[in-house]
Formats: sequence, C-alpha cells, structure tokens
Amino acid sequence: MKCKVHWIIDGIVELETESLEEAEKLISAHLNEFVSKQPDLTEKLGARAIQGKAFLPGSEDQEGFQVSVVEAGDQSD
Repeated sequence: MKCKVHWIIDGIVELETESLEEAEKLISAHLNEFVSKQPDLTEKLGARAIQGKAFLPGSEDQEGFQVSVVEAGDQSD
C-alpha cells in the first residue's frame, strides 16, 4: 500500500534581539545550519520547508513574517 505521512515539527524559542526581523534571521541561520547537517530530513523524511515567524509575547494572533529555511525537491505530490 502506498501512503503519505504529513508531519510537522513545532517549536518556540524566546530570545533578546533588536527587532523581529533580527530574531527571524538568527533562528533561520541556526535552522539552516542544522538542516544542512541532517540530509535525512530531506532525503528520507521528505522535508520541503520549515517556516516560522517572529512575534512579541502576547501577540500570537498578529500577522508576522513567514521564513522558509528548507526548500528541497519539487512541489508535486
């Protein structure tokens, strides 16, 4: 039987930065470094994107930036 599994990794980190954009860039850099050392994420587990947005505490419902830090393979399912 051929089936697909859609998986999500969710996390929140709290850090001190001068701006939301700086926070996103910092976390994006850490995630890019981690993912580049974990080829199984893209090759075996099919990871296509990791996204996140910075927000101020208590403002989870406000609009924020979406940052894609992993893009691999094509977009067809």
